[in-house]
Amino acid sequence: MDVETFVKQLGAANQEILDRLAPAETLVAESGGDLRLENLLKIALKNELEATELAARWLVSSDDVDIKLALARQAGDEAKHYRLIVQHLHELGVDLHDFDPLAQGYGPLFNYLDTLTDPVERIAAGQFTREAIAVVKNQQFIDWCKARGHQTTADLYGNIIQPDEAYHHLLGRDLLLRLVEKHSVRIEPGDGHGVPAGQICAQVCPGCDASAAQVAGELVRREQLVRDVHLDGVDARCQA
Repeated sequence: MDVETFVKQLGAANQEILDRLAPAETLVAESGGDLRLENLLKIALKNELEATELAARWLVSSDDVDIKLALARQAGDEAKHYRLIVQHLHELGVDLHDFDPLAQGYGPLFNYLDTLTDPVERIAAGQFTREAIAVVKNQQFIDWCKARGHQTTADLYGNIIQPDEAYHHLLGRDLLLRLVEKHSVRIEPGDGHGVPAGQICAQVCPGCDASAAQVAGELVRREQLVRDVHLDGVDARCQA
């Protein structure tokens, strides 16, 4: 299977699962049921800070100039988002003097991504997949804000944050294609464990109600797929 087809099918598989994320369930799961705008924006601050730090950690441990520059762009964008949300919360009258976005520690997705060391798996799981998740979740939040009259918040996300996240995903796709080609990675069925990319996680969550928790879990499992896309030419395998 050629690289372009693999990346295209992986993206389609991701989108199939992301389309099943129910907006209300996603917000409830992430907020613990506290759907006040202030609380949702504080959660967003944690997400932006984690994204900033992850990009920075990967930047300094990468030897590839293109990856360094892409991660530098992303780290700057995520930090910009953090500052804009802080400013927006101040305008809403929220006091953040004692607020620590990492008071409860890093999230499980951050902790998982932080274990990745291979450049292909980092880009595939990080910029390509994680940013695709961000685009979907941001759009759901924008729609939620508009439905409840929070137009200023919706505009902040729709005009600035969302376009940046979409760009990060597309940048990840381009980097993934270049990295796999550069290192001559072969994507093909292997010794009985390998599966065609189009069938990856085709039976994810059969019969489930696609709750946010279930889908998020399956997305993390799918990201583990890239652990088996090695630079020495072994096959892509599903670790479900």
